[in-house]
Amino acid sequence: MPVFVKKLLAWGSVAFLIYFMAFRPDGAAQMFRAIGAGLIAMFQGLGDFLTSLMT
Repeated sequence: MPVFVKKLLAWGSVAFLIYFMAFRPDGAAQMFRAIGAGLIAMFQGLGDFLTSLMT
């Protein structure tokens, strides 16, 4: 993918996030909570896996 297209998509994503947070703050908060919960669950699973390897 050309560099210009990558930059365009990156800036478009940032602009969308700013727009989403400005005009739909409740929806944005729920989305970030869901992403955070998913990341925590993934790291918890990884930690459980590594703990089971050590015992």
